[in-house]
Amino acid sequence: MSTMKTLRFTLNGEPVVAEAPPHWNVVELLQNRFNLFGARESCGQGLCGCCTVLVDGQAVSGCLSLAARVDGADVRTIEAPAPTVDGLDDVQRAFIESGAFQCGFCTPGFVLMTRQLLDELPQPTDEQIRHYLSGNLCRCAAYPEIVAAVRRVASQRAGQG
Repeated sequence: MSTMKTLRFTLNGEPVVAEAPPHWNVVELLQNRFNLFGARESCGQGLCGCCTVLVDGQAVSGCLSLAARVDGADVRTIEAPAPTVDGLDDVQRAFIESGAFQCGFCTPGFVLMTRQLLDELPQPTDEQIRHYLSGNLCRCAAYPEIVAAVRRVASQRAGQG
């Protein structure tokens, strides 16, 4: 009897198949089977946001979610191709332009959460931004720049910047 589970899902827009042991989490699956290292296990408790991935459009903690959860799902990581010529989307560009990262360890999780936030609330207030992103930790304390980056994208999308 095999201890491996066959998982079929869409990863960053492409259908994929992978074998994984039943105890692997999503981060282990992405790193060990697809060489994707944007989602990183940091706290191992779902408290820091470094392991954020989008599963069927919803942010999940990849360190807490078993790999089996993605079977049949649409999974998006920070490595998903951006729909622009230079390979950066408006959120990624705003993070760069606003200096919204220092070491970059938390940045993939913040970018994915920002995308989800702006899909749900296209014009969030600063309080809404802080609340929505409160599950992500930046050890370098670039929080003012992160909020500025989210505001920048929201303004640009509204045609105000």
